[in-house]
Amino acid sequence: MQKKRLYRPKRGRIIGGVCAGIGEYFDIDPVLVRLILLLFVLSGGSILFYLIAWLIIPDEDSVKGGEM
Repeated sequence: MQKKRLYRPKRGRIIGGVCAGIGEYFDIDPVLVRLILLLFVLSGGSILFYLIAWLIIPDEDSVKGGEM
């Protein structure tokens, strides 16, 4: 069984790949994650959440590059 890892994939990126990575991790459509994020921001949530996630979640190359 392979361990699940959260990362920002190269495929499906729009801005940074955070929503694509979260969608891939939870096995849901990234469009749904983007809509949830949009509703969060429009309801008074901070875009700072996205920016912090962009900094914290590693890129696909750094995650898959270390595995052999």
